Amino acid sequence: MLRELLNQPKVVGVKQSRRAIREGRAIRVLLAADADPALTQPLAELCGQQGIEAESGFTMEELGRAAGIQVGAAVVALLHQ
Repeated sequence: MLRELLNQPKVVGVKQSRRAIREGRAIRVLLAADADPALTQPLAELCGQQGIEAESGFTMEELGRAAGIQVGAAVVALLHQ
C-alpha cells in the first residue's frame, strides 16, 4: 500500500489534502495514527462527506518516507491520475 505512494500523484499535508478533497481530486486519503486528532479528524469527516476512502494505521514517519519526503506526514492524499 505505502509503496504505491512513490509512483502516484499525491499531495502531502493537511492544507493541500483538504484542498484536493474539496476540489474532488483526491481518490484516497491516508491519515497517520500518531498525528494530532485535531488535524486528522476533520479531514476524516470531510472524506466521509465527500465519499472518499480514508485509511489510518500508519505512522507519520511511514507516511513521510513513503511519500518521498524527509519528515513525517500527518496526511497524504492520493490523486486522480
